[in-house]
Amino acid sequence: MIDFPTLSMVEIGMLAAIVVVLAASIAIFFSLRKRRTARLRAQFGGAEYARTVQMDGNQRHAEKALQGRAERVGGFHVGTLAAEDRLRYVGTWREIQARFMDSPAGAVAEADQLLRTVMSSLGYPVSDFEQRAADLSVGYPLVIANYRTAHEISLRQAEGKASTEELRQAMVHYRTLFEELVSESKVVAAKAGD
Repeated sequence: MIDFPTLSMVEIGMLAAIVVVLAASIAIFFSLRKRRTARLRAQFGGAEYARTVQMDGNQRHAEKALQGRAERVGGFHVGTLAAEDRLRYVGTWREIQARFMDSPAGAVAEADQLLRTVMSSLGYPVSDFEQRAADLSVGYPLVIANYRTAHEISLRQAEGKASTEELRQAMVHYRTLFEELVSESKVVAAKAGD
């Protein structure tokens, strides 16, 4: 027969306290993780959050990457457009849209270039597409999927594989992001935050 040591009441109390502290620590850990996930979903939108988790394959790593995006963009000196720049860009956009009927592929390429110009004017780096999209996902989570779709169509067009209807959809998607980037309400909100 095995002889188990007898624990005093103090030892039992200490053991119970350790178990309670350990259980509370685990509960706090999972609660903080759940809040972090909710915050990132809200900040990046459900679609971009899910896309990032799916692409990474690991929720914890994907959340770390999203947090890294936010920190990266937080280090930029993103400003607002001057009124004259906004008017010039809006005028250029209208000209591009007017050319769509005669040259859909050309208009899509010009729209993509105009967006890069606007992003640069705002203070975003305009390196490769994936980095641009990741950077924009921080401030424009609801339209970033549109931007990705438009870019995919643009790439198919470069290979001669996009239909006129797809090019029209690309223009619609580019316009959605363009309107967000040059929106005066964003300018007012940005100035209010200063």
